[in-house]
Amino acid sequence: MTAQDVVAAYVSRGLTVATAESLTAGLVAASLADVPGASSTLRGGVVSYATELKSTLLGVSEALLSESGSVDPEVARQMALGARAACGADYAVSTTGAAGPEPHDGKPVGTVFVGIAGPDGTDVREYLFSGARAEIREAARDAALSALLEALS
Repeated sequence: MTAQDVVAAYVSRGLTVATAESLTAGLVAASLADVPGASSTLRGGVVSYATELKSTLLGVSEALLSESGSVDPEVARQMALGARAACGADYAVSTTGAAGPEPHDGKPVGTVFVGIAGPDGTDVREYLFSGARAEIREAARDAALSALLEALS
């Protein structure tokens, strides 16, 4: 599964996609944009690396962020919904997690949540990846791309 597969699938169906990225900091959107023809499907994305930007840019509940922190399944869900609305896309995917080297919001390094929002609702997946920081971020990107493809099936 590659970004090329995602772009081809979305373009062939006339659907658009957006991203909301925290720990991946734009890797998902950049991977999609690297594919020729991505402009037919990729609407845009929001990199909300700082916790408060998840609220101000994506509409994630401030109370949720205060209570649970940013590494949380409901945060991932709200991020995806916020990106879908902000970018006017058919589908949106989000990534939030702890890439290391230290745990984040009480979650161990490698914890990642990927949210997906589409016309039929939302889904969140939890992962526990191992490896160095860069490897965890790349695994999260790949999980987000997979979630985009699986959302169409």
